Amino acid sequence: MSMRDKVAELAQLRAKAREMGGPDKIAKQHDRGKLTARERMALLFDDGDFVEIGVHGTEMGPGAQYVPADAVVCGWGKVDGRHIAAAAYDFTVKGGSMGFTSETKVTRMRELALRDRMPMVWLIDSAGARIDPKPNGDPDMVSLFAGSGHLFREQVVMSGVVPQVAALVGPGAAGTAYIPGLADFVPMVAGKSSMALGGPPLVEAMTKQKVTEQELGGSRVHCEVSGCGDVEVESDEQCIAITKKYLSFMPSHCGERPPIVACTDPIDRADDALLDVVPESQRQTYDMYEVIRRIVDRGDYLDIKPRWARAMITCFARFGGRPCGIVANNPKQGGGILDADTADKAAHFIQICDAFNVPLVFLMDVPGFWVGKDHEHGGIIRHGAKMLHVMAAATVPKLTVVTRKGYGAGYYVMAGRAFEPDLMVAWPGAEISVMGADGMLGIAGPKLFKDQEPPPEVKKQIAAMIQKHIDIYKVAGWGLVDDVIDPRETRKILCRAIEMSWGRVVERPAKKRGIIPV
Repeated sequence: MSMRDKVAELAQLRAKAREMGGPDKIAKQHDRGKLTARERMALLFDDGDFVEIGVHGTEMGPGAQYVPADAVVCGWGKVDGRHIAAAAYDFTVKGGSMGFTSETKVTRMRELALRDRMPMVWLIDSAGARIDPKPNGDPDMVSLFAGSGHLFREQVVMSGVVPQVAALVGPGAAGTAYIPGLADFVPMVAGKSSMALGGPPLVEAMTKQKVTEQELGGSRVHCEVSGCGDVEVESDEQCIAITKKYLSFMPSHCGERPPIVACTDPIDRADDALLDVVPESQRQTYDMYEVIRRIVDRGDYLDIKPRWARAMITCFARFGGRPCGIVANNPKQGGGILDADTADKAAHFIQICDAFNVPLVFLMDVPGFWVGKDHEHGGIIRHGAKMLHVMAAATVPKLTVVTRKGYGAGYYVMAGRAFEPDLMVAWPGAEISVMGADGMLGIAGPKLFKDQEPPPEVKKQIAAMIQKHIDIYKVAGWGLVDDVIDPRETRKILCRAIEMSWGRVVERPAKKRGIIPV
């Protein structure tokens, strides 16, 4: 054969691989409202252009058949001008299941992502590990499971070195469920994506329980109940768009600062509506999202886990073009009180920001942690300590704004003075105390009144006396906050403080690692 003949043959082989599961399987994928693996990759990369590796991959072993690309499309290219590595499982070919060759290809992408310091993106639409016995196959292939599991170890090695996104655009069962479990960001497509360690057939076989894929581990379950999903979107297109938005806040790797973009929103923009957000009464709630919208660039932010542990807000935004992570209590949800889930949500988010040099902004209005038998039995101390641990360990810039109150250990975990904030300011009327006046009276009351219930007016008078000592100007007078500011100045001072602290350096004692109370 001449080189021209060989090149013509190469073109035919490539075309065959790119047919994926064939027209019927592709049509069925589209009928489900889902894109194919190659369509997703084209949406992800700039101009749909990427360098594919392993296009000739196929099944191997006794009785092996031709499996186009062995059910996974792998490659690297640019997203918003920066290189990333990606793997898209192809549901039109054997349900996107993981075979030996397909995992060899994805391993190659992980190696390149780690060595060349590129973010890694998985587009998951997979039935999990391939279990496809054949009459003429090798039964000993099952025993090879003993040598598997490298992908999860390698994901852990990559953790904190390069950003990892596992976008659920379909099912992710067994092995492909742990990929998102170890990833940094997990968007899910509503009604079409799911993840579970065992699918409905296995659940029924093992437990006799009949359950649908969505009931077991659908997007609503993981974005509202388990907290394993980060955000629920309506389509493949939105899932890929939000993946790209997430990456826009991240550096390519931990050795870089996050990318700064041009900002057309004046940093000294003052919003009078901020004067009316916080109610006069401590007992009234308000929505902290209103504060966020009015202080960040163009009011734009990316909410992480917005429907799980809703008393805590974690989101990405920009101040003067510089990316930041925002950790905020939301009084509208249960008064903003902290529990095990809110602590876990914040701790995970803080670790991501710290790993990738993203400054942290804390908007504090916290009454503390839940107390009581149920919460103690649920490990509230352990979960709260987890947030304390990652807060203390974080070395990125930290900026704290007390909008209304910081009580008890809630004050500590929201970057109180002891946790090295580069800026600590409060709004007028803010309170920082072990607890509020009513709480103090509740503890001291039985001793003061010898277990007798005092008249309401007496309780009110004593509470007012205690309240006088919870004075933010007294705290400022002792230098324990940097300033008490006009709420309308919040954006300006945060923008300036983020720029000032951008090069922050914090040294810690040498050690192998800290021990997070998990």
